Amino acid sequence: MSYRLLLALALALAWTAPALAQDDRPFTAADIEAAQYGLSDLPPGRSALTAKVQILLDRSGTSPGVIDGFKGGMSQSAIKAFERRAALPVDGVLDPHVWNLLQAYAERPVTQSYSITEADAQGLVASIPTDYAEKAQMEAMAYTSVAERLGERFHMDEKFIQFLNPGTALVPGATIQVMAPNEPLRGQVTRIIIDKDNRRVAGYDARGQMVVDYPATIGSSATPSPEGTHNVRSVAINPNYTYNPEVNFKQGDNDRKLVIPPGPNGPVGTVWIGLTKPTYGIHGTPTPSQLFSNQSMGCVRLTNWDAEELAKMVSIGGTTVEFLQPGVTIADVTGSGAATATPVAPIALPEGTATPEVPVTEQPLALPEQAGAAIPVAPADPAASAQPAPETPAPDAGTPDAAAPDTGAPDAAAPEFPTADAAPAEGQVDPLSDALTGALPEGFVVPPLEDAQQ
Repeated sequence: MSYRLLLALALALAWTAPALAQDDRPFTAADIEAAQYGLSDLPPGRSALTAKVQILLDRSGTSPGVIDGFKGGMSQSAIKAFERRAALPVDGVLDPHVWNLLQAYAERPVTQSYSITEADAQGLVASIPTDYAEKAQMEAMAYTSVAERLGERFHMDEKFIQFLNPGTALVPGATIQVMAPNEPLRGQVTRIIIDKDNRRVAGYDARGQMVVDYPATIGSSATPSPEGTHNVRSVAINPNYTYNPEVNFKQGDNDRKLVIPPGPNGPVGTVWIGLTKPTYGIHGTPTPSQLFSNQSMGCVRLTNWDAEELAKMVSIGGTTVEFLQPGVTIADVTGSGAATATPVAPIALPEGTATPEVPVTEQPLALPEQAGAAIPVAPADPAASAQPAPETPAPDAGTPDAAAPDTGAPDAAAPEFPTADAAPAEGQVDPLSDALTGALPEGFVVPPLEDAQQ
């Protein structure tokens, strides 16, 4: 009996090993550049095509989270959001329509060479302790490796950097291949919609047009996120974190107030966007690859780079934040993604067809200072900055590990903010709209977003 069991296990491993090897076989930056759609969904495992789709989604403002080349939940949710934006059937499957529309963001190579500098290797720490008292003794919640720093800069999983550069030590002077994201988007977000079921956070402008859409950790079953509609009350870039066991949770034996220094590996990452709902906010995270596996105590976590981008587009007192009830999606409240069938004719871009030019977006929205503490401008590498960061009153703790649940900011007196409906910037052009105009066959009409979503 044991012999048959061992034989069965051996046969199972023999059958599985080639499949695993095929799903995660090595590929290069050149393979990503050359990857083309093959008339089927993304292949299983890790592939050059998935990495290419991820960077194009990232450039479109429909974030896949970390770029790692793997077909997974965050990438599928990003494709759904992209389909919703384009009023295509929302199924999360790569098809000819999605692929052709993504080409609006392929105006330049999707990978690039990068030479590691001395500055990239400076200001690192050996590790980040779990205990908050130990964290409070550190000078900064800095990066722990060159790979981690470059991963955030190029929106990549740090292991994917090693994957694309096998045998290359990540030391100053080394030249490596990395992804090529665009500069952060600029615009004005007047409405944020938080979709708990799909774990997405979408930002809309005053015209009801989607500007950005991000994957997120949104509460948990034990400690769900809030309900209803609130306003943005404050924004802090590169904040420190105030631990107060009398207001928040109690971690281990720490029974006194502690101030944890700022940095990308801090409990709230590099950004805190506080809400008029006391103790709640939207913030970064030290573990961007775990957005869909982590849980929070009710706040909303984004990757640090997505949170930084969003922070520059919100308006204090002029951006509403709407938490949808379970079972209600962004598509339900915006009327987008209502298509039930694909266009009447297949989309095909003829060989040699020029892709639409991506326009230069508007300048970042200046956030008013009178509604809260001064908002500092963070350097490109927050952990390397010598400037002191503002102390933020105990925002959501971000949970960098399972032993440290996150909490929100303590209750503070906040003025009532009216809902703002700012006018859109003139001359702003959406490259996806251009792509839809140039790529969809004649006779296919993209339904506009409903006025009610403003």
